[in-house]
Amino acid sequence: MSVTVAYPGRDGAHAATACERLFAPPSRVLALPSFTAVAEATVAGDVQFGVLPIESTLAGPIAETHDLLQTSPLAIGGEIVLRVRHLLLGVERVPLERIKVVRSHAAALDQCRRLLATMPWATAIAAGSTAEAAAEVAERGDPEEAAIAGERAAAVYGLSVIAEDVGDHAETYTRFVSVATHTRLDSAGQDWRTAFSFVTDHRPGALHHAIAPFALHGIDLVQLVSRPIPDTPWRYCFHAVLAGHPLDPPIRTALAEIRARTLRLKVFGSYPARGGDV
Repeated sequence: MSVTVAYPGRDGAHAATACERLFAPPSRVLALPSFTAVAEATVAGDVQFGVLPIESTLAGPIAETHDLLQTSPLAIGGEIVLRVRHLLLGVERVPLERIKVVRSHAAALDQCRRLLATMPWATAIAAGSTAEAAAEVAERGDPEEAAIAGERAAAVYGLSVIAEDVGDHAETYTRFVSVATHTRLDSAGQDWRTAFSFVTDHRPGALHHAIAPFALHGIDLVQLVSRPIPDTPWRYCFHAVLAGHPLDPPIRTALAEIRARTLRLKVFGSYPARGGDV
């Protein structure tokens, strides 16, 4: 059955590759201008699924995706990990000294600090996605502008590779997730992940008290990150991922205990643990 999937950016974005890995053809893939646009289209039913980056091995959690999960009725239904190779692309292969502007997504710029540090004369400008940065460089046609993007973007927009593997680390991976307005419960005996958020009362020891049930029930807490609570200065919620299915007795019991120990708990979805290019 054909499904419609949206991702942020243009063709050439790493998210487009993630869509192809997560959803086998025949699927209709739709590029939208921003993370928020993907979330809104999915909530509205204009598309059945959205695909968003959620974590980088170098930059860590992707804040925008975490915040959208917190504020929208979306649930994670799948994940894929892709190896990301950052290339410096331009309309011509020119010396670095000629480049005055470097465009890319904020996360990619953050992953290429060493390159940018060697180019103090260049201005880094954030774009909606790496593919959007590549498209803008191609459209402007200025050899003094470059984009940090991937091989797919170079091919799609006809750009030359000025420098290869410009990321700070030789191997960088990004985790992408598919989101929808329903929660999956079809474990089928696979390794499973459950994502959720919770808010404590911000007393000393409150976090330790909240997550203690995981140790008590032998549950692996795969990830734990904090995010600011909007309009509440210096207050935070915690986003977490645990290994297990939400209907497994130990998981169900632990979540019930955590709900009783916190001010608020929200499940972001459950999905099979999948690798990728790792």
